[in-house]
Parts: sequence; C-alpha cells; structure tokens
Amino acid sequence: MSQYDAGSLLKAVTDRMIPKDDWQSASEAGVLTYLEQYAATGAADWTKVIETGLHSLQEEALSLHEKPFSDLSADEQDQLLKEAELDAFRDWPVSSKLFFDTLLNLTAEGYYGSPEAGGNREGQSWDMIGFRPGPAAGTAAPAPEADFPQKSLEQLRDRYDAVVIGAGAGGSVAAAVLAEAGMQVLVVERGSWLRYDQVGRDHLRNHRISKYGHNTGPDLEGNPRTIALANGGERITLPIDGDYHNNAMTVGGGTRVYGAQAWRFHPEDFRMASRYGVPEGSSLSDWPIRYEDLEPYYERAEWEVGVSGDGSAHPGRGKRQNAYPMPAMPMTLEAERLAGAAQKLGWHSGAVPLLINSVERDGRQACGRCGQCVGFACPTNSKNGGHNTMLVRALATGNCDLICDTIVEHIDTEGGKHATGVRLVQQSKGSVHRRQIRAGQTIVAAGAIESARLLLHSASDSEPDGIGNRHGQVGRNLQGHVYSGAYGLFDEVVQDGLGPGVSIATFSAEHSNKGIIGGGLLANEFTRLPLIHWYRALSPNAARWGIKGKETMRDTFLRTSQIQGPIQEIPNAESRVQLSKSVKDRFGMPVAYLSGSVHPESLRAAALLGEQAEKWLWAAGAREVWQTRPGGGLSAGQHQAGTLRMGNDPATSVTDPFGRVHGYDNLWVSDGSVHVTNGGVNPVLTIMALAFRTADNLVKL
Repeated sequence: MSQYDAGSLLKAVTDRMIPKDDWQSASEAGVLTYLEQYAATGAADWTKVIETGLHSLQEEALSLHEKPFSDLSADEQDQLLKEAELDAFRDWPVSSKLFFDTLLNLTAEGYYGSPEAGGNREGQSWDMIGFRPGPAAGTAAPAPEADFPQKSLEQLRDRYDAVVIGAGAGGSVAAAVLAEAGMQVLVVERGSWLRYDQVGRDHLRNHRISKYGHNTGPDLEGNPRTIALANGGERITLPIDGDYHNNAMTVGGGTRVYGAQAWRFHPEDFRMASRYGVPEGSSLSDWPIRYEDLEPYYERAEWEVGVSGDGSAHPGRGKRQNAYPMPAMPMTLEAERLAGAAQKLGWHSGAVPLLINSVERDGRQACGRCGQCVGFACPTNSKNGGHNTMLVRALATGNCDLICDTIVEHIDTEGGKHATGVRLVQQSKGSVHRRQIRAGQTIVAAGAIESARLLLHSASDSEPDGIGNRHGQVGRNLQGHVYSGAYGLFDEVVQDGLGPGVSIATFSAEHSNKGIIGGGLLANEFTRLPLIHWYRALSPNAARWGIKGKETMRDTFLRTSQIQGPIQEIPNAESRVQLSKSVKDRFGMPVAYLSGSVHPESLRAAALLGEQAEKWLWAAGAREVWQTRPGGGLSAGQHQAGTLRMGNDPATSVTDPFGRVHGYDNLWVSDGSVHVTNGGVNPVLTIMALAFRTADNLVKL
C-alpha cells in the first residue's frame, strides 16, 4: 500500500472504532496524530501487528467487496472488523484478533488519553464522559513547593553522625528526628527531586497505569530486576512492568504520588500467629511489639505529618488518645450512597483518614479535589508526604545534607557488629563517580526490595552472605497487599468527580469471619482516569467499540462505582529478594532477583473480600456487579514489606523490636522491611510511626 492508502485506511478503521456522533470521531479528536507519534517510537507491535494487520484487512476488503476498506459502507466496514475481533481470518500472517485489540486499545488511548500525547483534541473526549482532571474551580494551582538545597558528591563531609539511605516515608521521618536532635545527617536519595511539572500528568506514564513509562523513576535503562523462572533461570523485568514491583524512586518516595490513606493497623494485626495459628507453608508470626507500643507514635505521625479524618469513625480498631489534627474530607456523592447501603447491611462504615490537608495547614492549602490524585504529584501541594513535611523540617535545621541521584552500593562494617559508613556511587556527565562516607549511625530506608538488596550486597569476611544474614533471613517474607473487590454499574450518576474520591470504608471483613485469617479493608476507590476506566472498569459484557462502545464510555464513566481493599496477607519465607547471579545494574551491582507467590490463605481472604464488595454494591442499588480477582503471583508493589522483619530471635528475624539489625550497635532499618505482617490496610502510617519510634530510640542512646 502507498502511504496515502495506509493513511486513508487507518483513518477509516479508527473512525469505525470510535465513530462520529454528537461528539468528535477518532480522527477528529487527533487519534491519527497520536498513532503517528506512537509509530515513531519504534514500538515493535506497530510494524509486526498494526501495519501487517492493516495490509491484511485491506486485502480482505478487496477480496470480498472488490473495494478498498475506506470505500466500503459503514455496515460492511463494521462486519469486517467484527470478524477480525473474533479471529475469523485464520490465514492472516498476524492474528486478526491481536491486530484488532491492539489497534482498538491504541485508538482508545489517543481518544481518551492526555491531550499532550497528541490525541483528545482540546480535551473534548474528557468533556464527553464528564472527567475533570484539575482542581476544583477557585483553587490556586500549581502551588509553590520547597526548593531543596542539594549537595554534590564533592561537597559532602567526610563523616556524618548519621547517614539515612532513602528519602521516602521512613527515611524522611528519621532524618527530621535526628537532625532536630542536633545530629549531623546525610540523606542519600537514589532518585531526583522532581518538581510538580517534572512529575508530569501523562495518563499512560504514571504510577497508576505505566503502560509506556512512569513519572518518578527509576530510569528504564540500567535499572532492571529479574524474576525467577520455573526452570531456575531469570527473566529481566523493567521498572514499568507490573512484576518489577516498583515504588516511586524520587525525593519523597511513594509519598510523592500516593493515595495517602492513613490507617493504623488493628491491635490484632500484631498477634496474628497467636490468634490464628501458623498455616502450613507460611511464616506467619507475631510482632515483637504491641499496638499499645506504637499508639503514641501513630498519633505523632498523624499530627506531625498531617492527617485528616474522623477519630470516632471506626471503633474497635485500637484506643485513640486524641482526635485527628484535621477534620475528615467531605463525603462524595458515591460515599453518601454507600453509607446508606452499609446501614442496610448492618455494617459500620465511616470516613477514610488521609495524609491530605482538608483545611489549610503549615502554610499549604486544603485539597483542591482534583480528578487525578493517586499516581500523580499534588497540584495544590496538599498531599502530606516526606518531601513537603519531614524532609523540609530536617533541612531547615541546618544539620541535614541531601544528595540526590546517588546510590549507596555498599555499607561498610567491622566484625559484623558495627557499621562504619557507606560507599556512594553516581553517574554525572557521562562518568561514574564514587565516594566513601563515614557514619556514626546508618539508617536503611530504601524500601523492602532495595533495602534487602543492599544488605545482601554488603557482604564482608565476617558476613559472607550479607549483613544480618547469618541465618538466611534477609530478603525473605516479601509481601505487599493482595487486593480484591468489585465494580457496580448504576442507573444514576454516582460519581461527582471530586477527588481524591476515596471517602468511605468498612471493616466488616476484618478479624470477624470464621475460617478466614485476618481479612481487610473495603473502601470506595480513588477518582478514576478515563483510560483506567477503559482498561479496567468496563463491564465484561460491555460494547467496547463503534457507536455502542462510545456510548458505553459516555454512559458508564460517572455511573460506575468501585469498591476494593487489601487483605491481611499471609507471609511465606519463599517470597523473597535475592541477588541476581547474572544481571547487574548500570554500576555493576547485582540487581534484585524476585521469587515466590502469595499464600493460598491470602487468596481465600481475598475471595471473601470480593464477595463482601459485591454485597455492598448490590445493596447500594447497582444494576450490574462484577468482581475483580487477584492472581497468585508474587505480591509486593507500592506496599512492599517484610524482607528485614523485626523480632526477638535472630534465627527468625533480621532486626530487633526497634529496627536495629541483630548484632549491630549502630545499623538500623526504617521502612516497611521490618513489618512482620503488613496489616489489612495501607501501611504508610505504620512505616512513619515505626520510623519515629526507631529514631527516638536512636537519639536516646
């Protein structure tokens, strides 16, 4: 085909996939521009699948109708596309269904995605379905952000009182507590400090849907991980792949783009083995601390970092000494409907606590209720994370230095008892630079996967298998959260588009179901991106293309509710982080090698949660409900935890009850790695509370 024929054919096909009605067609919306830019990236599927499929479709049209596809009637075009969708053309050099599905998805991306990507001209497609991306009217955005002073490798001191590895939830808290106590602190962050505009707002490159990239690091080149294969080999995975289990790698870590749910763990979460026993094949264990030990630090995290919520909303989840510092966010239209449904079912429900300003606080404005919260940086700077609270405090003391784009590749130790410092490496202007820094105290806060990797890589003559790994426990018990839930489609509009969206939760399935270990939280979901709706929230029976497919998006976007939540995952020792034997990163350091799967008891609890979500949606008046079910693969992701679990016995744990590595006097862990179990809720408040506790203990030494 000539270029002219190819262009005409592509226009004809995409305009049947999303035709013109009262709203623009695919080509009128700029989808062809989006596809042209996609093809220019060199994507393998463009030539192998799309171009080959278009040629075959044209040949089919000529064979059946003696006309090119673009000259056929709409009915004839649709019939050919239906047969392609059903994989009826078995003699094509490419699967006709693969061609159809790939091009349909790309067309939808161009139509419903970010205008900056080339399609969705003037955002008209968003207007059509009722999506508002930015803050509510009258909100000032983007809001000012801190200008972090950063040090170069040459500007660092030779020695610090403390080096904190990682500037996320746990690291930022530790840095602030130590710096405010008068210690000279160095914070080492492997990612960059990304301002709001640098994080970006691309609907296909973020931490909610990272189909072609993400928005916070690490770079795709030079930062792989590997996944265990059944034959004992390894498969490389990249930061945008789901099984990489990426968390944001930037100043603030995951708190830069998180949803900010700020739950305390239930008191029973700290004594899971005592309550339920230890299932076969699991490593379920009690924490070495109780809820009561952590309660004052939960409160400190809520007040010092900043949580909005209703302290009386969920009774029975642990005694509270005081209210939250800010009132709960207003209920959404969806939450009001779900509240009534919970009451019908006899379930208690209430507000979701959030690390988000519901009122102006600390010089930063209240939430602007934008339509794209989780996965993106906050346009009003109202989301409270490590980057705009604790790290700001640490740097304000004058006692804290921050270096970004730098990796700690080794922790130096003496005799397996004392950490002497760290070895830093960074790439600058095409060259690799290294420096050794001495430290009085070393605090590891790089996230469960990278913290375990660092300890394993920091082997010495005293500990040839890695720091703290004399009993082979480093990297084991990796867990995140298995999620399940359901979608419900309503006759009435149930979404008002006001972020963050998540507004109501119930714990009716937590520690209350016979035969189920733990259980978890159910809550309505955050505001949904149009492309997430397209890819994940359409009914299994919904039309996806043609006029009816366009009507599906238009009629369901504001009428669909999603309820989901995490379950109390049952850890097992074979879900773990090891060092790859064959793959190294850009600095020559073995990458994380991930293996394992979720325990069957976790899937049983997830199934119960899905059933409960279904009940809630039916009670709310949904006309159609369908469940979402998790797979059985390794669980880690943004809630990764457990690889350096705390405990009293060095034979079964890596750190003591204060997060200090067994046998060491000055080496600490201050992230989710120390979690024995990960609770049936989002873990960030527990990470922060433990970081306050660990740093407090360190200061008192």
